[in-house]
Amino acid sequence: MSRKVAALTLTFCIIVLAYSSTSYGQTVEIVKHQKQYSTAHIELARLDGKPGVAAVFEGSDDLHYYAKKETAPAGYKLTVQAKSDNVEFAEAVFPKYQVFTEPALNKNVEVYAGDFAVFVPIKTPEAQTDAAGKKADVEVKISGIACTSMICLAPFEKVLRTSVDFSQADSWKQITLETDAHAEKAVTGPAYSVYFALPLALLAGLSLNIMPCVWPVLPIIVMRIVEQSRHSRARSVTMGLALCLGILLFFACLAAVNIVLQVFYGTVLQWGDQFRSPAFVAAMSLLLVVMALFMFGIFNISLPSAITGRTGSGKGYAGSLGMGFLAAILSTPCSFAILATAFAWAQAQHWLLGTLAIMVIGVGMAVPYAILTSMPGLLKNLPRSGRWMELFKQAIGFVLLIIALKLAVALPQVRQTGVLYFSVVLAFCIWMWGSWVDYGTKAAKKYLVRITAAVLAIIAGWAFLRAPAAALIDWQPYDSFVIKSSLEQKKPVLIKFTADWCLNCGVAEKVVYSRKDIAGLIEERGVLAIRADTTEKDFQATKDLKNLYNEPGVPVSMLFIPGEDEPVRWRSIFFADKLKSLLQQLPTSQTPASLTQK
Repeated sequence: MSRKVAALTLTFCIIVLAYSSTSYGQTVEIVKHQKQYSTAHIELARLDGKPGVAAVFEGSDDLHYYAKKETAPAGYKLTVQAKSDNVEFAEAVFPKYQVFTEPALNKNVEVYAGDFAVFVPIKTPEAQTDAAGKKADVEVKISGIACTSMICLAPFEKVLRTSVDFSQADSWKQITLETDAHAEKAVTGPAYSVYFALPLALLAGLSLNIMPCVWPVLPIIVMRIVEQSRHSRARSVTMGLALCLGILLFFACLAAVNIVLQVFYGTVLQWGDQFRSPAFVAAMSLLLVVMALFMFGIFNISLPSAITGRTGSGKGYAGSLGMGFLAAILSTPCSFAILATAFAWAQAQHWLLGTLAIMVIGVGMAVPYAILTSMPGLLKNLPRSGRWMELFKQAIGFVLLIIALKLAVALPQVRQTGVLYFSVVLAFCIWMWGSWVDYGTKAAKKYLVRITAAVLAIIAGWAFLRAPAAALIDWQPYDSFVIKSSLEQKKPVLIKFTADWCLNCGVAEKVVYSRKDIAGLIEERGVLAIRADTTEKDFQATKDLKNLYNEPGVPVSMLFIPGEDEPVRWRSIFFADKLKSLLQQLPTSQTPASLTQK
């Protein structure tokens, strides 16, 4: 009896799940993630005199649907289709899309967000006449994928139903819709089938082996294969399989994350989401700098026995496994668009099919190593090493630096400078580590040099990579009219002439304007704080610095005190105490400094 009850319960749950995405004549929640949401309902409407149904969306602005399949994950643009037994509907008419900028990727995409409507007209007026006086059910299917600025959710398909009395079509609500003249026709279903997607995933995996980020470890992998081939073919094959298993293990981890997100959280980790994390982008940029230094020969990677493997030791298999896993990790920062396309398609499928596609990517990357280890004779065809190989290796180092720089400039503006400065210090520390000592150096000196390098890197990381503190002073942009108006009203004005390329300006910012006591006095005394940017010669602050204030360069700070004809000027960087003394002599203001320019 209990088995029958369980079976009935399971059947009921399956039926409920099958129809849970179908709604009849009411508002339906399309997607929701934390505070971001979007709902839809159906309205009978007329557009330019043509009758039809309108899918009316309401939601938050950050949650968006994609307007074009070229920029949508796996081609899942927003689609709206209507059908009925009595009438035939034409293709949907979409509103004019918005342009949304992906924060981390700095990429513009066409989206629909917030409140908007999609109109689906009746295809033939004759069908409406034939159906006059009749009622019918209309089914509207909405499908696509929605993303926020931080994450993409799982693909969805919702079905809304409503009852239509075609005899009342003339009284349906007249709507207006601003459309895009270049909007493309609606498409249905995925952008491509599984028979195309899986070979694409295999090709994407193969392409990972030519990624510049993988090249630093390729010589090590090839040396391992050559070394193992000298012992026996059986050992070469088994070690190669362990290497391939390490690659597959990395992609199995990605597949596991995909399953957890889809099954338990209803979201997907779209390929590229990791680049929305400043910490990940910074780490990848710095890792590529380190790999570039390795290609330049600044240091060598000395692998322990667990990685290099010893003949007859089980540790060799663990080393092959780890080397394969490392190669897969390094392939991701500079992967081609083909991988992003294949991975996005996989993430947009049911978790079973998505897992298969992700693992096919791993198989594609592992295939060349499996072939080389099973056919050691192929290694004889590899070109012999020589000076050309060393030059090629160093050239790849420059490629890695370009990719590292590309990642660094994708960081938020407040973090870019810190990462670039730290990369230089990190390169210096690695140069100390690898070039100041060699195998003949005494152990005490070697430890001293390398501990010093490590400590210096840690201190620099703390100084440059930590999140920047919020500005203590409410700096206003340079405006000569605002400055003149404030001076006429007998209000104190502080002008800080600076430039992005000025190192002393940065020092003055830290030792003077980052002091809480000075920032507090500026606010308390109602001082109008002006940041005069002279980075470029065409800026108004640059022109006034020379023509109006007769100053040759930066840094320069000026405090205009009411009643004084000339401002007090500081051309040095250590004037905090003098500035504080003058601020303390100013009368307390009842008006906040930020309001003086209004």
